[in-house]
Amino acid sequence: MMPLYSPENFFRREAEDGSIQATQAQDLGEVASAHVQKITASHSARLREVWQQLNPLFGRLQDAANHGELYKEASEYFRDAAQRFVLTLDVLRERGNNDISHEAAGMPPVLIYDYEVIVDGKDLTPPVNYVLLKIKPPEGVVTFDWKRPYLIIDPRAGHGAGIGGFKPDSQVGVALHDGHPVYFTVFRPMPEPDQTLADVMRAEAKFVGEIRRRHPDAPKPIIVGNCQGGWATLILAAANPEITGPLVINGAPVAAWSGRKGENPMRYNGGLLGGVLPALILSDLGGGVFDGANLVQNFELLNPGRLYFGDYFDLYVNPEKQKARFLEFQRWWGGFHLMNEAEIHWIVEQIFVGNRLARGEARIERGRRLDIKAIRSPIIVFASQGDNITPPQQALNWIVDTFVDEHEIRIRGHRIVYMIHDKVGHLGIFVSSSIARKEHSEVTSTMKTIEALAPGLYEMTIDETTGEGVHEHFCVSFHERKMSDLAALDDSRDDEKSFATVSRLSELGGELYDMGARPFVQAAVNHQAAEFLRNTHPARVQRRMFSDRNPAMKFVAQAAENVARARQPADRDNPFLGLEKIWAEGVVQTLDFWRDIRDFAYEMTFFGIYGNPWLRRLGAPNAYARKRLDPGELAHLPEVQEILLAVDRGGFDVAVIRMLILMAESRGTVRRNRLERSAKVLSQDEPFASLGAEKRAAIIREQTIVVEFARERAIETLPDLLPEAEDRRRAVETVQYIAGSVDEMEPQTVKTLEKLRSVLNLPDLGSSARAVTRDPLENQAPARLAAPNREKATSGA
Repeated sequence: MMPLYSPENFFRREAEDGSIQATQAQDLGEVASAHVQKITASHSARLREVWQQLNPLFGRLQDAANHGELYKEASEYFRDAAQRFVLTLDVLRERGNNDISHEAAGMPPVLIYDYEVIVDGKDLTPPVNYVLLKIKPPEGVVTFDWKRPYLIIDPRAGHGAGIGGFKPDSQVGVALHDGHPVYFTVFRPMPEPDQTLADVMRAEAKFVGEIRRRHPDAPKPIIVGNCQGGWATLILAAANPEITGPLVINGAPVAAWSGRKGENPMRYNGGLLGGVLPALILSDLGGGVFDGANLVQNFELLNPGRLYFGDYFDLYVNPEKQKARFLEFQRWWGGFHLMNEAEIHWIVEQIFVGNRLARGEARIERGRRLDIKAIRSPIIVFASQGDNITPPQQALNWIVDTFVDEHEIRIRGHRIVYMIHDKVGHLGIFVSSSIARKEHSEVTSTMKTIEALAPGLYEMTIDETTGEGVHEHFCVSFHERKMSDLAALDDSRDDEKSFATVSRLSELGGELYDMGARPFVQAAVNHQAAEFLRNTHPARVQRRMFSDRNPAMKFVAQAAENVARARQPADRDNPFLGLEKIWAEGVVQTLDFWRDIRDFAYEMTFFGIYGNPWLRRLGAPNAYARKRLDPGELAHLPEVQEILLAVDRGGFDVAVIRMLILMAESRGTVRRNRLERSAKVLSQDEPFASLGAEKRAAIIREQTIVVEFARERAIETLPDLLPEAEDRRRAVETVQYIAGSVDEMEPQTVKTLEKLRSVLNLPDLGSSARAVTRDPLENQAPARLAAPNREKATSGA
């Protein structure tokens, strides 16, 4: 390696620095261009819309003045506005009282469903503040113990638990209505003393074990992780790969350095706020406990126009109608929870600043390394282009960082499916009724079949709709994708080198704080001071100031009752209501403009500081990537070579699975109806049913490797696997039954099918080939299709 500062390398180093400076200038130019274009396009369009609304309003005001009704319209508006103001104040008063009552009750989960406590984490060793609940189905809904259970892990990101199930149309509701038992992981506001994320992970593993004990006849449970619960789910599965079924990761920020320039300002917080240092200082000021209200405040600052004004104005416009919706959501948004210093320290250092989980370097439990490659379960990732907290790049780039390419995903037997929504926001992923009725419903239906999918990387798309109302169904397809498809979602990943510098400076800052100021800060804080700081946090004060604890609010309840009895809303066509709406839009746009300018300055400052050559060199030790094999070397892995040596061994089951993989490879897209037929055959028909899920998965993985690295040999040896003519006929008919009508097949798929029939000495399809509409293996006796040379097969074939 070249010594960086030796005299003979002076000119080379200068050239490298010049290149880095050119890159920095390019980054700054791209950032400036992106922000200026976005600000100009967005705000000019909004201003044009305002002027278009003002013209007819001025006309209505003129008409009212000409007819002598302007005073009447104004008086009606001001009476209505005053009444709405009092009613809005009363709703805010009720919200403050609800917060106080919620805290007094221990901040229970905001689930709308009844539940029973199955395992309380405080009774475990070591104790944690997590609790496993079982959701009780509502009246008229029946669940079955033999169906695959669901476990939903909610995000612990400042708010309380229950967002995945505080509406009827929710993740919980979708699973219950499909007959699945549903379990929910919640958490208490205060962590147990000395609790760590390793303790939480072990507790969640015990929760999964208890669910499996309660459902011995069901497949392994599906784990659903929302937002921060998403990376917690990956950690759980990486550390305990044998216990979980499919994983559903919704809006989880796993690759925290990723994002597009000009679009994702939250990823710069680590660099501009001091890395891990703020978390350490705030934890020490909190007496060893980090206040989740600080995280909530970060979320609010992403969209101040909406969260500091728009939500309240919507309530003010129609307080009677909006009251229930407003209070329902605010009950969750205001339930601020806490973390131990060790927990928030790990989260910031390993994920948000260090980005170590995505790169396979995160460590937990006395240095134990967490490797996502260790996960054996299928993974479904749900992201959205409209998510400003977890953009698609942060939700998906861990795939690129973990695997060499899509070929490694296949040969290691992984099934990774991702789905990207066009516009839904971060919270909409979990709480939107339309998302629950469509995306979550389709994911739930897909779970019945996903383990029949050949290993690989897929994008799930919802292509078309049939039926209406309760009979509405969606056509779902799985499209094979490459790493280049994921890379196309990003503008470039070169900017992530600046985040490596942030990571190293964060480590140095944390160590200096540990050795210098920390003992003095901790000595200056007692329990009373920590409680005072929590109680005076702006996020709490802005709520409690409107509660009955404020003497000035005592008149509001009675005033609201009087207003409700005398309520006289203004006419909907009142021009002053139109002016009020335009004024409110102007306030929101002003706040949005300030946010956009702030984000512009934020990003320019980040690249201005961390893009310079000196800091890039300082961060070079942290700009590492995990050791990656060359794609060509994958074929020489010992496990691959062992499987290829057994290419001519197996029986009916191996032959059918191999042919299905060959057909899928030629097609590139799998529709769910085909996948459902495949899942039915491979799980219910003999000889597959007798294999069991783990043996069946092993065969699918091994035959995927055979097709990947020895496709022609895989076809040529099919007669060795099917020596009997009757078995050949039945095997091909089974493949055709799953694949569907020949008329609907793509030309390449038909060509593959013809080749399979030819090598097995079966008649050509011909121009009038009939579709196989009945399962050829239905009610097949287990002994009929035994593998004649099974004794020669390897353990997986």
